This record gives sequence, structure tokens and C-alpha cells, in this order.
Amino acid sequence: MCGIIGYTGSLPCRDLLIEGLRRLEYRGYDSAGIALAEQDHLTVVRRVGKVQVLADAVASAPSCARTGIAHTRWATHGQPTEANAHPHLDCSGTIAVVHNGIVENHAALRRVLEANGHRFRSETDSEVLAHLVEHFYGDEVPLEQAVAQALREVEGTYGLAVISSREAEKIVAGRRGSPLLVTLGTHEAVVTSDVHAVLRPHQRVVYLRDGEVATITPTTLQVRELDGTEITPAVQELNLEALRAEKGDWPHFMLKEIHEQPQAIANTLRGRLDLEDGMPHLGGLRDVERELRRARRIVLVACGTSWHAALVGKYLIEEFAGIPADVDYASEFRYRNPVLDERTLVVAISQSGETADTIAALREARRKGALVIGICNVAGSTIARETDAGIFTHAGPEIGVASTKAFTCQLTVLTLFALLLGRQRRLSQSLGKRILRELQSLPELVEETLSVVAGVQELVPEFTGVNNCLYLGRGYNYPVALEGALKLKELSYIHAEGYPAAEMKHGPIALIDENMPVVVVAPRDEIREKILSNVQEIRARRGRVFAVGNAADDELAAQSEQLLVVPEAPHYLMPVLTVIPLQLLAYYVAVARGKDVDQPRNLAKSVTVE
Repeated sequence: MCGIIGYTGSLPCRDLLIEGLRRLEYRGYDSAGIALAEQDHLTVVRRVGKVQVLADAVASAPSCARTGIAHTRWATHGQPTEANAHPHLDCSGTIAVVHNGIVENHAALRRVLEANGHRFRSETDSEVLAHLVEHFYGDEVPLEQAVAQALREVEGTYGLAVISSREAEKIVAGRRGSPLLVTLGTHEAVVTSDVHAVLRPHQRVVYLRDGEVATITPTTLQVRELDGTEITPAVQELNLEALRAEKGDWPHFMLKEIHEQPQAIANTLRGRLDLEDGMPHLGGLRDVERELRRARRIVLVACGTSWHAALVGKYLIEEFAGIPADVDYASEFRYRNPVLDERTLVVAISQSGETADTIAALREARRKGALVIGICNVAGSTIARETDAGIFTHAGPEIGVASTKAFTCQLTVLTLFALLLGRQRRLSQSLGKRILRELQSLPELVEETLSVVAGVQELVPEFTGVNNCLYLGRGYNYPVALEGALKLKELSYIHAEGYPAAEMKHGPIALIDENMPVVVVAPRDEIREKILSNVQEIRARRGRVFAVGNAADDELAAQSEQLLVVPEAPHYLMPVLTVIPLQLLAYYVAVARGKDVDQPRNLAKSVTVE
């Protein structure tokens, strides 16, 4: 994987494709490449590194090509090298393929193709696709038919785009398990794996479904199933204004997105708070309200940061609604034969709505008869389309690979969702009203929390030279400790682990000495006294304590080298506030260590392969 862009139309497309790659670069940035259909041949350029390296390589040569495909890669099979970069070519250089996903039977296909005389140049599974299309392509077989025949031989996942020098105004695209969409303009079309890469002011979009193959020309779009059956695609309106993401004067997208959290949370809440009856209005769940009332158990599935949001969701659901809630890593969920029935509600959480493991988990849940709802940030995404109902977070585009505002908006949505379940069951109208009023004040509390920046910056020198760090929290703030540790290691490459504070003495305490910074999340709540005891255990072993807590907490301040202050709030809203100093800490430590904050090494924004 990770980013595909293709264009066919009336304009020279090289620079359009390069700009599309720039917008896709947050999804993968090991290498990049471009293939252009010139008059009678393909021009292919590939480079290791960022898109700018590729842009510099193609800048000096003129190109009139009006059809082309391009790709920015996050390595799965084969190291980041020029040979392993996309696009991949067939033996003759007639066909070029860009591919996201994994061809699981690539080794077997490669052996068959090599036995038939095909010569491979890379270590990748993706190159198999170019040779497989070549195997079926001929004078009597058009490109789209050859692609469909090739894909019938493939096991695994793919989102791919294919061009040929023999049919220079055509792109053939196919999808199974990896997102792909086509936007339609006047005498031009764009195919891409991410709607944020759309540059032209197209207002119509087709989201390809699994098992579909699209034949795209400047003026036509034809969609067929793999067996050749023609289908009529659903054409939707595309709101480009909602997709624009510019860095402006901010040094990094991540810092911009941290500071966008008050507005993002306000957008998440907008139109959903009915203060008269104390009931949140979640329009995406209206059609399944009866099933929600019948649910006896809830399972939340997610990966990474979304999994941490799910842990907070578990606390919220059990407190507000009294329903047993479990949290599963989506990557493990379908491999352990989960016990589900028609009264189990599965909640799939993903920022992009395209996380491969989460999609696989929700499909397994539906196969077993469970109702599945989605929580995601992207309209038209696979999770948005394949769940029975859902809630959009409305966080806006998030370009920084390390999630920030999407996480706090997920927490906000989960609070609304838990309140809805609670009001359907045991929460009174007056309590519902109180919770909604408290939610209404959340954007202002987040704005106030952002004033902690100066304190965080003072703390940075304590972390820049360390190799290990421990994060501790309890109750609602245990998932915050996990998230804070994840952010630090994602961005600064410092090893960090999050733990429930009481578990520290069951192993991690062995690591604590004067060189180990320990971040303790300890707002004033019912278990604060317990975590203060854990702080004493750290200090007794010369550990260095840095705390996140509330103002005027003299006892916590006295036991910490520094206290980062967040406003007072109800305990169930504290994770939205306590995570913000940890986001800022990870950001500023990474900047101080000279790391690429928006594009950390080895990471991709949307993980669309297992």
C-alpha cells in the first residue's frame, strides 16, 4: 500500500498526478512513482523517498500525456527500493500497474508466470499483477477483460489501477478489500484510493465495491463484476469544501490538528444535543433504535488509537447504560471464533473507515448475525457503507499520521452513544439534561486545556535524551495513559508503555530508576488517592514523576517534578482533556529530536492491509 492516483482527460496530467501524490503522502512515503501514457509508449519514473524526490526527477522533461497513474508506497513486501516502487511493468513495458493490498498467493502465481517466460524485477507481490494482466492481454482481449481475468486468479486484497500504451485513453481499476473511488468531471476522470487526493472540482463520485472492475475514459465509466456482468454504479455528490486540508502557517499538520480540537468537537456535537428532553439525537442510528434497546451485550472493535477510544467507550457504556461491554483488537477478533448473536451489538471504530482489520471484524460480526454500527470520520468509506447504521465524528480531514482530533471526537461520539443507550434504559431525563449541558461546555474546556502548551514546552528537555518512559493512569484515564505512550513512541521513537497504575508493581516497577520519566494521569476523581499511592511507590525508587492533573492539587504538585494542569470536569469527560497535554508532549519532544512529525517512519495513516 498506500496511495493511488490516476487521471485521464483533456489536460496534461503529470503535474496533476504529482500534486495528487503530495496529498496522498501522509498515507505512505517510502517511495513513489508515476507512469504516463505517451503517444505510443509508457514513461515510468520511480524514486525512493518522499514525493518531492520524484517531482524533482520528472520536472525537467516535458510531457503531453493525458492519461497516467501514480503511487506513493508504504512497504509490505520488499524493502523501499526503486525496483520495488510502483508502478510495476509487464515484460514488454506495455502495461503499468499500481496496487494497494496484498496478493496472498503471489508466490504460486509467480512460479507459474516464470515457467511461462515472465521475468520479474522486484521483490514485491504487486509485480505479479502486471505480468498476470500481460498473460491474458492480447489483440482480441481488451485491457478491462484481461484485468478481470487476472483478478479472478488473485487471492488477497487489492485496489489497483492499470494502464496500457496500446489503449492510451483508458484506466482500468479494480477493488477487493482496499478502497478505490472514481470522480467524474467534464471530459476527465480521476481514480484514487483516497478522496482527499481529488484536485479537480468534480462533483460526482463512484465508490467501487468489492469485486468490481471499472473501465474509465475521459467521457465514460463502465463498471462490471469480475464475471463480466455490467452493473449501474451509484453516483454520489462530492463535497470538496469539506475535504480541503491546508497547513497554512502551522509548522506541522499535527500541531494544527491539536489546536483544531475545540472546533472539531463542537462540530461533532452540533445538532445532536436536545437539552429539553435530555436525549442525544444521533440520526444515523434512528433506523436501529429498537435493536439498540434489545442489545444485551456490546463489543467494540478497533485498532491503535481507535482501540484506546473503545476502552473509554467501555467505561462509558457500562456506567451510563449498565450493559456489559467488551473491547477487542479488530486484528484478533475474527481469529478467535467470537461468540455473537442477534442481541450482541458490535461497534466498529476507525478514523478513515478503511482499516482492513476493522472491516474484516465487522464482516465477521455480520456473518454471525450481530447488528454492527460504525463510528468513523469519512463519508463514503467502506465502514460507513457496510455497517447497519453509524455515527460520523465530523472531525474534518486529519492529515497527521498520529491521530489527535479524530481521537477526541471519537470519545465525544462514544459519550453521546453511551448516553443514548442509558436514556433508553435507566438514566433519568434530568440526568440526561445534565450530561448534555456538560458536553455542551466541552469545546470551551478543550480550548482552556490548550493553554498548557507553555508548561509542556518547559518539560521537553526532560524527555529528549531518554530511551524509555512509563505512562500510568487509572479508570477512565488508563486508556489515556496508553494513548499518551503510543503518541510518544510513534513520533519521537522513544520506547514508552502505558499501564494501569496499580499494575506497575506487577512488573514495570523493576524498570524505575532516576533515569526513567514516569507520566502519571491523575485528575481529582474518586480513585485519585489510589494513584497518589502509586506515585509514592515511584518516588521511593527515585523515579521522576511528571503529572497531569487539576489546578490547586497541592499534594500531587508536591509529589511531581512538574504538574500539567487541565480544567475541572466530570470524570467521564476527563479523557478528552487529559490526553491533550500528552499529545503536545509527544509533538514537542519529537520536534526537539528532529523527527518528521507528520510522517513518522514506518507508519501509514490508514492501514488497509492485514
